[in-house]
Amino acid sequence: MWNNYQLLSFLSYALLVMVALAVLYTINSRYIKLPIFPIKQISIKDIRGENFENNNFKRLSYAQVESVVKNEVSGNFITVDLMAVQQAFKKLPWVRTVKVYRDWPDGLEVLVEEHVAMARWGNSALVNSYGEVFRASIDDELPVFTGPMKESSRVVAEQYVGFNKILKPLQQRIAKIDLSPRHAWCIRLQAGTVLELGREEVERRLARYASAYDQSIALMDGQESLIYMDLRYPNGFAVRLPKAKQRVQQLTSTEEDVKSGRCN
Repeated sequence: MWNNYQLLSFLSYALLVMVALAVLYTINSRYIKLPIFPIKQISIKDIRGENFENNNFKRLSYAQVESVVKNEVSGNFITVDLMAVQQAFKKLPWVRTVKVYRDWPDGLEVLVEEHVAMARWGNSALVNSYGEVFRASIDDELPVFTGPMKESSRVVAEQYVGFNKILKPLQQRIAKIDLSPRHAWCIRLQAGTVLELGREEVERRLARYASAYDQSIALMDGQESLIYMDLRYPNGFAVRLPKAKQRVQQLTSTEEDVKSGRCN
């Protein structure tokens, strides 16, 4: 054995590796855990890189950030659990995404993206600008989206953008959009008028309403807004006037009764 130089060389190398690992373990257990790599600064920025101190966040408060920093950031520059800090920030109601990085030599950088509320999802949640449902408190007046399931929020949000473009020239704003389980669309305007769009060619039907509004619909839409309009007819609209006018007119020749829509 002692004459086997290759074996002796291997044993020497293995012993050297074991000594090195032991030294590293000792450094890790005795020195890295000591406060010789303290975290001295934590930089909170939005996704554009602007600092939190510039008041660029609309919903995220200083008290919320201070609470996370105080309660969740532990250890030093090397031992701090970045994933734990990230998860703590994500629990804040208005935080959509967050990323946490070490900022050499003694800091952390936290990049936060806030939710931007587009609408309410029923009576219990909000929809952000990505069409995602989240839960937070807000007093702002927002349109209401409803749909057969939470996953419908993206479809409704996309359609809301398209509907708004069509209605913008009329200066009409949407108060509620409903997508039924059968994928039929219904809109209630802020003025109170319900627009029944059905399931097919909904943007084309709404565009036809917009193009005909000044020439005909506006003449009936006086001090009291129209109650209901059924836009599903191929060559016109069915209209329910306010009760004060005591009658129902139709822009088509059909005699079918017009009923109130789902968006009331």
